[in-house]
Amino acid sequence: MEVPFYLSFNEFENRYYDNLEKWFEESRNTSEIDYLKSLAELYSPYLYYNFANDRLQTDASIHIKNCFFPYYEKMGLSFCTSCGNGKQKQTGMNHVFEWKTITMMEYAQHILDKINRYFLKNNISPKTQNVLDYINNQKIITSKDGAGYCVNYSQHQSTIAFLKAYLPCYGQTVDIAVYRDFMFSMVQIAECIDRKLKSVQAFENTIHFKAKSEAKFKVQMSHQFLMICN
Repeated sequence: MEVPFYLSFNEFENRYYDNLEKWFEESRNTSEIDYLKSLAELYSPYLYYNFANDRLQTDASIHIKNCFFPYYEKMGLSFCTSCGNGKQKQTGMNHVFEWKTITMMEYAQHILDKINRYFLKNNISPKTQNVLDYINNQKIITSKDGAGYCVNYSQHQSTIAFLKAYLPCYGQTVDIAVYRDFMFSMVQIAECIDRKLKSVQAFENTIHFKAKSEAKFKVQMSHQFLMICN
């Protein structure tokens, strides 16, 4: 069963038992713990552990190449010859790229723009074609029109659940109000999942436990790196 991704806590909470029932119908010999583990895995990428507050916080961002044509050399920039597609670009002049961190709302709008440009180029009416049918079309998603963000198709797979829930079926702009609700709801959804996991003594599977462990590991690795450098 494909576990639904919700942008609103109220919708997540209201549909929890309906989706759990579907889970049991399609995934026999499993338990509610298995379902909760799947939910934790689904929502974890949009959360991080805050040491100062000892709590989870929303982190809806993605690291992406921003490619452009160079007119002069710049420090800290590299040549982009593949742009995430796994194929060498055969062009007269290579792109230059810099890494950028953008919000998931910006990323979603970028994907939506790509799909709408595809509709325009191929004389497809955006009023009759559902955008969601094209969000994982590799040719469209990784296409390059000059400069701009270079989408890595493998990385893109981790965003599909969010895009399915967030992108409009028809239209050219994303909804900022829905995104705000998403940013506010992620922690509430995570806390709900964790409460249910704790109630069945599955503490080590909670989002909070795993995020905290990962954060501690990163700090330890950072300290070791600094010691080696010094």
